[in-house]
Amino acid sequence: MTIMFAIFLYLLCAILLVAEVFVPSFGLLTVCALSALAGGVIIFFNQSPTAGWIGVITAIFMIPAVLILAYKVFPKTRFGKNVTLFKPERKPGDAVPDTPALQKMLGRSGIAATDLRPVGMVDFTGQRLECVAESGYLEKGTKIEVIKTEGTQLTVRSIDS
Repeated sequence: MTIMFAIFLYLLCAILLVAEVFVPSFGLLTVCALSALAGGVIIFFNQSPTAGWIGVITAIFMIPAVLILAYKVFPKTRFGKNVTLFKPERKPGDAVPDTPALQKMLGRSGIAATDLRPVGMVDFTGQRLECVAESGYLEKGTKIEVIKTEGTQLTVRSIDS
């Protein structure tokens, strides 16, 4: 009967470790899990030294296996999908282009999609990029032209009509 209680303490340890991964308890669940594990090991050693060492070896393999299982398998369950946040899906070309692609923007014209104070978004026929206004401030809707590229920063100037 005491062996069954030690096995129960091991299972309780595993459950508390999984709960610690998903519940913010500031380590309280980990302390409880380690206490249950220590209790199980003590019960195993009280039965016999062989049972105690088997319990220790089991714990050494059980704890990483339970944590890996919690991190890998849980998000794929129905409950895990409901409580897990996922990265937003991004369309190709949605990020800031690399420097060589920005070099090709030199001389292109577009329309300010937001106010540039001095930084804002500019629409280049469907492609929106963050730009810096040379003059410091440009209103939304102003026609602009790219005059300089420096790294991933585009500098623009108002096109006088």
